Amino acid sequence: MSVIITEKAAGEVKRIIEDQKLEEGTVLRVGVSGGGCSGFSYALGFDKSYDEKVDAKYEYHGVSVVVDKKSALYLDGTTVDFYDGIEKRGFTFDNPNAVKSCGCGSSFQA
Repeated sequence: MSVIITEKAAGEVKRIIEDQKLEEGTVLRVGVSGGGCSGFSYALGFDKSYDEKVDAKYEYHGVSVVVDKKSALYLDGTTVDFYDGIEKRGFTFDNPNAVKSCGCGSSFQA
């Protein structure tokens, strides 16, 4: 399994890459870091490259997604979506490995 990016999230990633004029071949890096109110925080960023030895790479809706193998242990099966509502706007994470999440949805406990 892997981290899955919905079509809506992929569209937003493409828009950001275009708006920021990031170079061709830019990948979306998804990971976790220590911290947040529940123990781990989700991390999203852009990267120019990846290392096949430590990263897994996936393609969804025309977006290259890279996850380091350490983060993949916590993110396996996670779906990244994009929510655009009146009350909030941003990327969301549906992580089947999370046993507890914070109210804001940006950190979790596994």
